[in-house]
Amino acid sequence: QVEVVESGGGSVQAGGSLTLSCAANGYSFDGNCMAWFRQAPGKEREGVAAIYTGSGGTSYAESVKGRFTISKDNAKNTVYLQMNSLKPEDTAMYYCAADGSRCRLDAPLGYNYWGQGTQVTVSS
Repeated sequence: QVEVVESGGGSVQAGGSLTLSCAANGYSFDGNCMAWFRQAPGKEREGVAAIYTGSGGTSYAESVKGRFTISKDNAKNTVYLQMNSLKPEDTAMYYCAADGSRCRLDAPLGYNYWGQGTQVTVSS
């Protein structure tokens, strides 16, 4: 039984930082992909960042490049999303996804396990 649990969301002012954590309990970091998606009210879910659990290769949405960093700790089966220089448009529910085979940010259906989400609110 795989359980994906996000934490670290909260409310910050524009320009601030947050770090999200995603623990994938019961899941082996064996080379597949972990990713962060987000969904704002009234908008579609969009991919933010992804990382291969084996090689550590990463990909980012254009809107967060240079501001967000995804990383992993294989010993803890945990993935992190460091978010700097936050903007009001980053406000969304952030979801962690596990077990993607191709690390695609445009294909959320390619991930087999999802967490419940953690809310990030950025005020201007």
